[in-house]
Amino acid sequence: MSTASASSSGGADDAPDNRPDTPPGRRLEPDLRSMTRINLRPIASPMPLGFFTVAIASVMTGCLQLGLFETEARGAVALCVPPAFALQFLVSVLAFGARDVIAATLMGIFAGSWLAYALVMFSGTADGLRVLGVFNLALLCFGALMTAVTRPKRALWLVLAVSLPRWAATGLSGLTGAEWLTRTSGVLGLLVALVAIYAAFALMLEDMRGEEVLPIGRSGPAHAAVEGDLAVQLRNLERQAGVRRTL
Repeated sequence: MSTASASSSGGADDAPDNRPDTPPGRRLEPDLRSMTRINLRPIASPMPLGFFTVAIASVMTGCLQLGLFETEARGAVALCVPPAFALQFLVSVLAFGARDVIAATLMGIFAGSWLAYALVMFSGTADGLRVLGVFNLALLCFGALMTAVTRPKRALWLVLAVSLPRWAATGLSGLTGAEWLTRTSGVLGLLVALVAIYAAFALMLEDMRGEEVLPIGRSGPAHAAVEGDLAVQLRNLERQAGVRRTL
């Protein structure tokens, strides 16, 4: 997180610019760069919490799709999902504060999807599965776009890549009612859970030991952000959201 502040001890530089070439009625702002300080507040990485939440919610919904729960258990499963919305929403907010727009956007969309699922399933409306089918196909379009920008963050990319076929299977099963697509979506849900658990565990080990223990596969800017020095972290900081004047 970052905040920008300006301070000065006063002097001639703070006075309005009275140069002869200044247009009448206009006041030029002094150059504040020498007086500006940008304060960064380090936070713990919220991503392990986000991935563990994805895993738990995916297990619950996957088991329902595989028929391990009776149809009457839909309401109970729906009540298990809202905590996933709350926790992933928190992860998204913290990721925005940590200046990671990719992780924040992805976790925010995941949070919204869990809330929508919980509300539709708990309501028990007759056409709820078809509505969720269209919703999951919309998620599929979003995920396809996100895969193009998340590749350097290999853990996020892998969870997203496994989620894509699940969203496709869930969407088509909701629209067609095909039982085999529902079962396929359940299996893919358990696969998403396994990938998310691995990513969460690897990130927790890395944070505790201060070095990569299990391979995550960062590359490009994501690798430089972890392995680079402080100068890499502060590069172009003045142009980032929360520091510049406008988004």
